[in-house]
Formats: sequence, structure tokens, C-alpha cells
Amino acid sequence: MMDETDIRIGNMVWYYDYNMLETPFRIEGIHEGYIYNSGLPRSKLPLEKVHPIALEADHLLQFGFLPGEREYGEDPSVYTYKYTHKDSLHMLDTGDAFQPVSISGNGVTPYGRPLHHLHQLQNLCYDLTRDSAFIQ
Repeated sequence: MMDETDIRIGNMVWYYDYNMLETPFRIEGIHEGYIYNSGLPRSKLPLEKVHPIALEADHLLQFGFLPGEREYGEDPSVYTYKYTHKDSLHMLDTGDAFQPVSISGNGVTPYGRPLHHLHQLQNLCYDLTRDSAFIQ
């Protein structure tokens, strides 16, 4: 189960629809244990029925992260998002999660907790960049 403090408006999550299909949707509101979206049955779901979307490399690519290029001495398992002319966000694909890392002359240094879900990436990227592409 997701905690109400872990999500915010604009995060992508999913629920089982009437046919038991995983149906993704964007959160439009959160109030007193319910998640709101105009496309949901009755426009709301209890928080217990909402599930996080597993984070995959395709999500990083959709947000504009680029994998490292071996030809330029970069690690292909490190994805980079450049959000200002001098600042970038780097994510290391560890196989089961994506670890935020900083890059220096000595290699990569992990920081923070590994990200397992899409809403975690959305929240981290929005907090760092304030780019509305991550939260809409």
C-alpha cells in the first residue's frame, strides 16, 4: 500500500479496473484517504486500491534522460538529465532499482535511496528541477 505522504498531484499510479486490468492514471487530487481523478469510477478511489508503477528505463527516456555513451567514456547504465546549463541529474540502473548518483573524476558516488517506483522519480525530479514535465 502507498502512503499518502509519498504521492502528490500529478503522480502516475495504477488500479485494477472492473475487468481486473492494471489501469494507469494521473492523480488529480488527494484528500482524506482518497485519490481523485475524473476518469476513475465515481471520480475517486480509496488509497488502499492505488498501486505504484514500477520504474523502468523507458520512463527515464520519456522524461528526457539519456543513457551514457561508451564512445565518450560514459557508463551506459548511467542515465543523465541536464536541467540547467551546468546541473544534471544522474541515475544508475542497478538492475532492480535506479540509484541517484553524482559523477566525479573518481567514478560514480551514490546518494539517497534507490528508486523503485515512477512516482518516486517524478517527486525527486520535480523537487530538484521544478520542471512541470515531471508533475502535470
